[in-house]
Amino acid sequence: MDFQQIFDAAPTVQSSAPGRVNLLGEHTDYNDGFVLPTAIPQETTVFLGFSSTNQHHFYSAELEERVDITDSNMDSSSKLQGFASYVWGCIRLLEQMRHSIPPMNVFVTSAVPIGSGLSSSAALEVAMLRGLRSLLQLDLDDVKIAQLGQQAEIQYAGVNCGIMDQMASSLADPQHLLFLDTRTLERQKIPLPQDTEVVVIDSGIPRKLATSGYNQRRAECEEASRLLKIKALRDVTDPEAVETLPEPWRRRARHVVTENNRVLEVRQGVSAERFGELMNASHASLRDDYEVSVAGLDHLVDILQKTPDVLGARLTGAGFGGACVALVRAGRGEAIAHHVLEQYTSLGYSGHILVPALNHTQQ
Repeated sequence: MDFQQIFDAAPTVQSSAPGRVNLLGEHTDYNDGFVLPTAIPQETTVFLGFSSTNQHHFYSAELEERVDITDSNMDSSSKLQGFASYVWGCIRLLEQMRHSIPPMNVFVTSAVPIGSGLSSSAALEVAMLRGLRSLLQLDLDDVKIAQLGQQAEIQYAGVNCGIMDQMASSLADPQHLLFLDTRTLERQKIPLPQDTEVVVIDSGIPRKLATSGYNQRRAECEEASRLLKIKALRDVTDPEAVETLPEPWRRRARHVVTENNRVLEVRQGVSAERFGELMNASHASLRDDYEVSVAGLDHLVDILQKTPDVLGARLTGAGFGGACVALVRAGRGEAIAHHVLEQYTSLGYSGHILVPALNHTQQ
C-alpha cells in the first residue's frame, strides 16, 4: 500500500531521516554528558498531504495501522500509542509554537528496525518535522527539529529521553561520527580510526523503552546528582567521587562518569585498538554498573569480542534487548557478521544483521 492507495490522492511532500547507531556514550545524554553516534543507511520516510476532511489521518505501512484524529477527540488523542503518538506529538508541539497545522494525511514507511536500539522513534520524529517544515515553510533549523522531536517523545510517547537520538537523526551522516556535548550542543564530526568499519547485529530481543527500566535509570541518575549536590552527573569527572554513594546510585553514577570519560578520550584521538578496548569497557559497565543488558545481548557481545579482527563490541541503544555494535578491521565486516550470527543462532537466538559493514573512511 502507498499514499495514493490509502488516501486516494498524491502526497505533496516527502521527507526522510536516518536511524543511528551509538558507538560510545550510552545513557549519558540525559545526564548532560557526551555521546558519539553515527547515522546508519536505513531511513524512515514520511509522505505528507493535506486532508480533505477535518481529520488528521496517520498510516504506518509496516504496521498496516491507521489512526484518525478529529478536533472532538483531541483530549483522548493524548493517550495514543505506537507510531501515532510520535506523529501527533510533532503536530501538537508545532501548534503550541503558534504554527497553524491544517488537517494532514501522513503516510509512514521505515527501514529502521523497531525495537532494535537504532532510534526508529527519533527517525520518525525528525522525518515528520522535516516534512512539516517543507510543506508549511516553517522557520525551523536542524537543531530545533531535534529539540522538538525530543519533546514529542517525552510528552506524547512517555519516554523521558535525552537529546542524542534526535540530534543524530537530524545532524549526523553515515560518513562521520558525531561527537556531541548534550549540555551545550557543541558538536564535531570526527572520523573512525583508520582501516576500521562498523557492524551492527540485532539480538532479536525487542524492548520498549517506555515500559523498560529506562525511565527508572534516569530517575536514579537524578537522585545520584541530588545526593552529590550537583546539577548533573556530567559535572563529575573522577569516578572516585561517586564511591561514597549508597547502592544502586553508586554504580549508576559510576557508569555515567566512566562512560563520559571514554567518549572524551576518543575525541582526543585514539588507535583502533584503544577504541575497541573502550567499547568493551563500555559494555561491561552497562552490564554490571547500569544493569541494562540481558543474557542474549551478553552472549552476542561475547561472541563478537572473541572473533578475530573484531576490535571491540557492546550493546547499543538503551539496552534491555536490541542491537550490538562492533568495530572491526576494514573489509572484514560482512564476513564477521555472518560468522557471528551463525554462532549466535546456534545458541537458540534469532538475531539478524542490520548493518554488515559501515565504513566511514572509504566513503
